[in-house]
Amino acid sequence: MLGMFDNIPTGFVLALAGGGGRGLAHLGALKALEENGLRPDAIVGTSIGALFGAMYALNPDAGEVRDRVFSFLDSDVFRSISLPSVQEDAAAEDDSWLTRLTTVARQTILYTRAMSDTAIGDADALTKVAHLFCGGGSFESAKIPLYVTAVRFPDGACQLFSQGDLCLALAASMAVPGVFDPVKIDGERYLDGGLASEVPAKEARSVADDSQLVVAVNTGVRPDPSYEPYNVLGMLDWTAQVKSLYLRQYEKAHADVLIEPLVGATQWHDFSNSDHEVGRGYEAALEMVPELLKRLGR
Repeated sequence: MLGMFDNIPTGFVLALAGGGGRGLAHLGALKALEENGLRPDAIVGTSIGALFGAMYALNPDAGEVRDRVFSFLDSDVFRSISLPSVQEDAAAEDDSWLTRLTTVARQTILYTRAMSDTAIGDADALTKVAHLFCGGGSFESAKIPLYVTAVRFPDGACQLFSQGDLCLALAASMAVPGVFDPVKIDGERYLDGGLASEVPAKEARSVADDSQLVVAVNTGVRPDPSYEPYNVLGMLDWTAQVKSLYLRQYEKAHADVLIEPLVGATQWHDFSNSDHEVGRGYEAALEMVPELLKRLGR
């Protein structure tokens, strides 16, 4: 896409996708870029990409960001958070009657809440996580300009936050519909930015100027060909995955340089392979560093 620039680009805007546990790959990608002297001029993030992007924008040190995230994942606070899943654990070897009974009971509770409530989790937990990671940080105190996506409820308009309460914006961007209640900001309610922009490359293009490339990190899910849903919620989850796959294909077309870690089989609620996901993000970004340096004329 160099033809669209009159001169060789001098910098880039970094777009970090959502994806829950898959988003750990962003930590590796940030490290690879940093090691090669590639610091973004601005960061646009969706969901988990917004959280990690905010941490880096406030303190551009990939190692410190990784250490803080890993410390949290190893804490009692994180272990106390129960993230719902509509799939059984494919790796589980215990097929006893007790395990089956527990699974049925858990699913019954989940179905009952799904029928009677609009969410099964408390969005206040997301705000607390954002405060824990970003402390007293704000959009204004960020060392790298930061933009956070969220979707207004119920009209579905996509909002790009760059000022106001950072932690509320991050909570809104991470508030998965049906799992968390909408987050209220200035009298409006917002949910997961990934509903409208899973890979915020288009939004990154909107804030980039003519001298800046758009670099996107896609941590999208891919349907598992070895798994077939066995209930209605599973089918709805599979449907969302397929729609996500094709939506991302459209969105990532707005990027000049695309980094795609091989994390597509990881479920959004799975944070159990942290080092593995970070490593894949690092490797994928490192692979694209020569291309980015070339595009920047370095």
